Amino acid sequence: MKSNNALIVNLLLSVLLWGGTIRADSIDFTIGVLEDGTNQLRFSSIKGLSFADIAGHSINLGLTSSTYWFKIQVKNTGSDSIYLLQILNPNINDLTFYNATPQGYVVEKMPSSFQVYEREFKTQYPIFRIKVPPDSVEDYFIRASGRGVMEVPVIIGQNEVILERIADDQLYIGIYGGIIIVMSLYNFFLYLSIKDSQYLYYVLYILVVGLTQLCLKGYAAKFLWPDSGWLIANANHLVTVMSGIFAVLFTLNFLRVKHFSKAVYNILCVAIGVHFFAAVVYVAGNYIVGQHLLQINTGFTSMVVLFAGFYIYNRKGYRPALFFCVAWSFFLTGVVIFILKDVGLLPYNTFTSNAILVGSGLEAALLSFALADKINIYKKEKEESQAKALRVSKENEKLIREQNIVLERKVAERTHALEETNHSLQEALTNLQETQAQLVEAEKMASLGQLTAGVAHEINNPINFVTSNVAPLKRDIGMLWDTIKKVEELAFAPDLTTEEKVRRIEAYKEEIDFDYLKTEIDFLLKGMREGAHRTAEIVKSLRIFSRSDGDSLKYANINEGLESTLVILNSVIREGTHVIKEYGELPLVECYPGKLNQVFLNIITNGLYAINKKFAGQPGGTLSIRTVAELHHVLITIEDNGTGMPPEVKERIFDPFFTTKEVGEGTGLGMSIVYNTIKKHHGEIKVESEVGEGTVFTLSIPLTQHGE
Repeated sequence: MKSNNALIVNLLLSVLLWGGTIRADSIDFTIGVLEDGTNQLRFSSIKGLSFADIAGHSINLGLTSSTYWFKIQVKNTGSDSIYLLQILNPNINDLTFYNATPQGYVVEKMPSSFQVYEREFKTQYPIFRIKVPPDSVEDYFIRASGRGVMEVPVIIGQNEVILERIADDQLYIGIYGGIIIVMSLYNFFLYLSIKDSQYLYYVLYILVVGLTQLCLKGYAAKFLWPDSGWLIANANHLVTVMSGIFAVLFTLNFLRVKHFSKAVYNILCVAIGVHFFAAVVYVAGNYIVGQHLLQINTGFTSMVVLFAGFYIYNRKGYRPALFFCVAWSFFLTGVVIFILKDVGLLPYNTFTSNAILVGSGLEAALLSFALADKINIYKKEKEESQAKALRVSKENEKLIREQNIVLERKVAERTHALEETNHSLQEALTNLQETQAQLVEAEKMASLGQLTAGVAHEINNPINFVTSNVAPLKRDIGMLWDTIKKVEELAFAPDLTTEEKVRRIEAYKEEIDFDYLKTEIDFLLKGMREGAHRTAEIVKSLRIFSRSDGDSLKYANINEGLESTLVILNSVIREGTHVIKEYGELPLVECYPGKLNQVFLNIITNGLYAINKKFAGQPGGTLSIRTVAELHHVLITIEDNGTGMPPEVKERIFDPFFTTKEVGEGTGLGMSIVYNTIKKHHGEIKVESEVGEGTVFTLSIPLTQHGE
């Protein structure tokens, strides 16, 4: 860091000693200017025109799109004849020099795209060799046009003097570049060590500032992009825009502007946007407008940045802001000196022309000091933090010892309380499981209770049919016994011939209508047989439906369970309801048959309820039951065309105690039992329903219960 300071001091002393008017003592010259607003004038037409005299040798006409002609009248009071005429602006876009010779004027063109290494003098500054005999006067003409500030500072001197000044200029830009590189590398390594983004922003900022100075002094066009005409013409403006943007970004980060003043933060963010806009305007071809916009925004942004630094230091006590203000003041001082030189309030000399170079170098050094000082701040904050952490650690250690005693006592109390609570919860869980089993059984008994009357009616019909046939059958059998007795009497009568016996038997048969008696006995026996068979079927269905599974799995026929459920529900199926049964060929399914029968009962009962509610006993109701076997499952589909369900009811049908039936018509547990039973079988249940159209339940039951 000390070596850097020495470099800066040497640079400053050298620049101060470098000051003074740039001219040669043995040469005296005056400059006149003529503006060509049409950009159409030729050399042949301007020699007779009037040129306006300019005081001094530094010409600054500001931002302009016009072409300018300069008449340089040179008077040689020395003894040499050959001199060099140098223009100290490397960024003039198009320059033509009319060199006076005994044979006339020789035209020497030097456009901005003319490569430095193709010139006679390998420098970015336009240099022309002139011949002025001692004690004589010669006139020379320059035609210049450009996109930026029309600044044409002219010096005339001996060959070695001009080349020595060029060498000095290269020396100082080399020292400046060395400072920028050293500062960049030093702070970049600090960034890698500390991982503080402020150091990275600083590195990017001073690198862009250094590149800006290289562009303004013409070294970027000479060394970085000598073959790119577009960059030679446009890089100065674009790099200046980048310099302003990175300056704002570094300011926002270094001063923590957003933390201290959101208003200033917003203003500077807008300034970044204006910088971008100025670059777009310039690249689009509006060169003068783009540069005017950049100049205004840069001046305004510089004042805001300086204000932010003083405000944050004075009002918020943020010490790094003091370094920032001093550094920024040096840079702005250099900018102001450079601008005053441009507008003619200060003379053009080596100091004023390099004011920004000096200011930016001092700024880079002071900002580096500020960042280095932050390391001390971080160190102090770390020491304070460590001391505070140590105090807190000791306090915590004491607090922990005290709390451990309290915690051990509370843990013992809490453990005892948890044991009691666990015992209570275990009892509550046992009661809940018993209650759940009772509720399920109660729902099943409630369902069976509702069907008792219907089942009794179903059984009573065939039994009544049997009992009603008993009396006629007894009467017919009595008549049959009488017939047998009568035939025996006639068969054993000794006084009757065989023909007479046959005649009397036939007459008796006709008397009692024996043929009808046989038919009637067959009909009565057939009716009694059908009644007994119907009763046996109902009893079988009741036995299948109400089987007790316990906790054991059995292989059962699903179709048989559905059929037994329909038999049980036969009395509930009204006359207008059509039942469609499409049973597929199913393998035996490992399940709890009794529980599945209750599932079928609950779903079919709800379907019949919806059909009866919609059709009220009128024809049109349809209940469809389909079964099909898949690879590992059987699918049971139960569909009705009843009232259907709205979405809000469909979402809650499996909630315990939820029902849409009237009080006394349902407990709200049926569908909850359905859901839990299907899940117990590791199956799935899907419901599709539309209001007014009906409902479809699809049950998927695995063929086997693995791991059960």
